[in-house]
Amino acid sequence: MRVVIVSDTHGRLGDMQEAVERSKPVDWVLHLGDVEGQQDEVADIAAMAGAKVAMVSGNNDLFSTLRKELELVIGGVRIFMTHGHQYSVYQGIERIKNQGLMRGADVVMYGHTHSPLLEIDEENNITVLNPGSVSYPRQMGRQRTYIVMEIMQDKKVNYEIKRL
Repeated sequence: MRVVIVSDTHGRLGDMQEAVERSKPVDWVLHLGDVEGQQDEVADIAAMAGAKVAMVSGNNDLFSTLRKELELVIGGVRIFMTHGHQYSVYQGIERIKNQGLMRGADVVMYGHTHSPLLEIDEENNITVLNPGSVSYPRQMGRQRTYIVMEIMQDKKVNYEIKRL
């Protein structure tokens, strides 16, 4: 299974579409919030790629009907998705990682910081990731980023932070 993970598009869906196009074939598109009212358009981009979609709301999705948190299983991998702002992710990832552990997640995904992060904690058997932003990056070098996650049949998972 091939999963494209994006966040913080803030109305610039052309960037997300480019990430999805570059990553084909795609089975899933996951958006970690701040779609700013464009959830239908996000779903359309995924559908055009032949992919399923899941999204959560972010701090800029004030009137959204999207859920703030979502748990799903893709290819046998348990995923906890949230935007992250309610877990003080600017101060670190311990709170959000602990929430994932309590929920039995294999992978915790969040956005909000606009900076990519990939931490594989082998001791606790959990991965925490942030794809950064495909539209408004904040990390050093300010490169637009997203993550491609490959889930193998044996549930082994490979991650790659990609740049636009």
